[in-house]
Amino acid sequence: MKYANLGHTGLRVSRICLGCMSYGTPKWRPWVLDEEAAQPFFRRAVELGVTFFDTANMYSDGVSEEVTGRALRKYAKLDEVVLATKVYFPTGSGQNERGLSRKAITQACEASLKRLGVDTIDLYQIHRMDPNTPIEETLSALDQLVRQGKVRYLGASSAYAWQFMRALSVSERNGWARFVSMQNHYNLVYREEEREMLPLCEAEGVGVIPWSPLARGLLAGSRKSLDDKEATTRAGSDTLSPMLYNQPGDWDVVEAVKQVAEARKAPPAQVALAWLLSKPVVTAPIIGATKPEHLEDAVKAVSLKLTPEEVKALEAPYKPHAVRGL
Repeated sequence: MKYANLGHTGLRVSRICLGCMSYGTPKWRPWVLDEEAAQPFFRRAVELGVTFFDTANMYSDGVSEEVTGRALRKYAKLDEVVLATKVYFPTGSGQNERGLSRKAITQACEASLKRLGVDTIDLYQIHRMDPNTPIEETLSALDQLVRQGKVRYLGASSAYAWQFMRALSVSERNGWARFVSMQNHYNLVYREEEREMLPLCEAEGVGVIPWSPLARGLLAGSRKSLDDKEATTRAGSDTLSPMLYNQPGDWDVVEAVKQVAEARKAPPAQVALAWLLSKPVVTAPIIGATKPEHLEDAVKAVSLKLTPEEVKALEAPYKPHAVRGL
């Protein structure tokens, strides 16, 4: 495993982040592994040198945080682990069990700490921007968590570049803790983040930790077409994928990945992840693993170096998209 600083911070993380949305309870999503089935993935991740783990308070209605916390306390040395979670989406039916008001953030953080079984969250991220709460209220509440020692670093996810820049500016003007990471939608099939968000993150020293680095499994090479719903359990029940990846040109990108992978004698997933890791602004893609090879391929991708010709071949079929994933 290789490691890098998260943006311009001194926080060191593994170049692969294990996304823990896949672990919790299948009552939430049919493809989610329960705690017993998830244990081997945490154990193997630690054995492979993975130190970066990402979850959210809404995954499996909080069960993901519970499973993640217990597994890391069992298999990992917590002083070496970077544990990330998120806040924004509803966790109950109440009006203050959602969003990014001071009350919602404070309550959500306390609940996440309890479920994770830790005293401090290493990276606390807003899952989306909240249009119903002044950004000053959100940022001051997050800064207070840092000052109280409940959170070490702050991150954001899936915003317009202007929104993110405004947030960075407001925090800087007020002397508040700034966002150090951006968890955004970025992969070979969806590259619109290259227009504004990625240059912004590079200029501001913000680490990028993309979600859906394999385009919800499309770039793993298991599907036969964009609308193939039989390849995996997740594909059969995934209502978001058809909205994110539905352009005819998207499949041309998948075919390009397969061609490079075949020539390299490597799985398509390794090639797609190696492409992401070749981008200097990307710190660590967030990968989901529900089969052993998912985790093994992700870790091997860290050492896979693509040639300029291979990168050109992978990027050539791309066609511009409308903004998606916000």
